[in-house]
Amino acid sequence: MNLDWGYFFSLFSMASFWRASITVVEISTLSWGIGLVLGFCVACAKMSTSRWLSLPAAVYIWFFRSVPLLVVLVFVYNLPQLFPSTSAFLGVPFISGLLSLVVTEAAYMAEIHRGGLLSVAKGQREAGHALNIGFLGIQRLIVIPQAFRISLPSLINEYITVIKLSSLVSVISLPELLLTGQRLYTQNFLVLETLLAVAVYYVLIVTVFSSILQWVEKRLDVSSRKPTTLSDGECEEVRKAALPMPLKQNQRSAGAPPALSLKSLRKAYGNHVVLKDVDLNINIGDVVSVIGPSGSGKTTLIRTINRLETLDAGEVILFGEDFLKGGQSPARKTLKSGMLRIGMVFQSFNLFPHMTALDNIMMAPRYHGKAPDQTTNKAQALYLLDRVGLLAHANKYPHQLSGGQQQRVAIARALALSPDIILFDEPTSALDPEMVNEVLKVIQDLAKEGMTLVIVTHEMEFALSVSDRVVMMEHGIIQVNAAPSDIVDETHKTPEMVRMREFMGRQA
Repeated sequence: MNLDWGYFFSLFSMASFWRASITVVEISTLSWGIGLVLGFCVACAKMSTSRWLSLPAAVYIWFFRSVPLLVVLVFVYNLPQLFPSTSAFLGVPFISGLLSLVVTEAAYMAEIHRGGLLSVAKGQREAGHALNIGFLGIQRLIVIPQAFRISLPSLINEYITVIKLSSLVSVISLPELLLTGQRLYTQNFLVLETLLAVAVYYVLIVTVFSSILQWVEKRLDVSSRKPTTLSDGECEEVRKAALPMPLKQNQRSAGAPPALSLKSLRKAYGNHVVLKDVDLNINIGDVVSVIGPSGSGKTTLIRTINRLETLDAGEVILFGEDFLKGGQSPARKTLKSGMLRIGMVFQSFNLFPHMTALDNIMMAPRYHGKAPDQTTNKAQALYLLDRVGLLAHANKYPHQLSGGQQQRVAIARALALSPDIILFDEPTSALDPEMVNEVLKVIQDLAKEGMTLVIVTHEMEFALSVSDRVVMMEHGIIQVNAAPSDIVDETHKTPEMVRMREFMGRQA
């Protein structure tokens, strides 16, 4: 038996096939797009800590991944027999087919989205919190762009699957490609030629739209972008446009309240008590280094100051005003105003990987409306990059920078909101030894300019050289709170001071 090639090629000039192709594209694209949004909502519900949200979402995913699409199509199309009022909508094959595809695909896409959301590091959310960005802002600006980029290859594959599944809507008499072909070959009995043409139409649709989506994927893939370093001449031109941004400093004065007053802070994880009634005052303009062995509670201490960790008991007072209290949720306005006065630099940098160094710095001021316009915001961000010695790398992404450069960008990002206090959580521990000095130099410059700094560090000599006081923690309590001069003065031989010198490697 020979194929009728003349008839086969004639099918590509047949208007009914092109109309059917448009129907396939419409129902597939709408199903994918609506399923994309609905699936994201279901994924968020499943990840919720509330059982009222997570359980129904889990049941929805389980059910619609278990029931064949063909069964859903037939059921939805015949639903008007049970509910006559729905016949105006569900009696239309296109709407019934669209609804069936959407509810089915949303279940699959929810799991794709969940995988993308889970792959976004916890530190990204913490960085957003430290910049006082709200939950929705963190999702919109930080989490969703990263999760979508990670999930996109799977979502593209799901779009191709939807195109092929659209052939099943032929059972409810929607004139898509397969039904159009079936009606034709029942008249002329040229089955193979007709189905071959149907296959070619599907291949054409899949090829065109997968190419478009792969182009989008490539555009969103920051890892494939080439690093661009500004030349000396370009840096000079940019430097002229930079807008100086002085540090925000509170005046030291007699009788002024401490910048930070920590009173009886207590924090436990289950039965393990990490902070045991910690008391500490940090005056305006002080540089306080917190040292101690691993597990002593020093990182937990500074994370409670900006509410990355909640307090079980105790109180944090900020410039003489109530800020945080153990066991209580602060008023929204109090929390926001307090958080804007505290910046934080993380051990692992936590830069936003989908943004350039410049965009990382511009994001928080733009979100909070700190700059009057985008031009001013950019000019101030360029000034801060120049200040940390990275103006030439303004347009690079975090993965294109060294560890020391990333940490300096993180410091500039924290400075962009003009905080009164900056917290440093072991800012050099994730760096190679040769990169440590470039970060310490920036911190040293901030200390000389009168910024209030709280630094958790393992750099003992740096702590002695830059600090007004060095605090040693061990077993969840402050063992020593002393000036560097007292630490190096070996006439002080209290057991606590001897232990501190031993820890710092200064005891003979």
